[in-house]
Amino acid sequence: MAEGKERLSEEAIRDRLGSTPGWSREGDSITRSFGIRYHGGVALIVHVADVERLIGHHADIDLRWDRVRFSITTHDAGHKLTDADFDLARRIDAVATAHEATPL
Repeated sequence: MAEGKERLSEEAIRDRLGSTPGWSREGDSITRSFGIRYHGGVALIVHVADVERLIGHHADIDLRWDRVRFSITTHDAGHKLTDADFDLARRIDAVATAHEATPL
């Protein structure tokens, strides 16, 4: 398995969630939504997709007219949470801030 893609223990997941405010766990994924108008959401998604391409890890993304929802899990770790997920979450937060998206 690639570096950073080892499954995390329950304790490690709790620790990482504590240091990644705004993200919540849903099963074996972490999720977060941001308020942003549709075209701003498209720009946000394009920016996130470029970051994802560079790091080789991606989120599932749901775009609505007034919000974007990100859901992250590591598919090649059996759809389990890894350090790569929390790294991507922090990167998404930075991009969302740059796009002035409102945390929901």
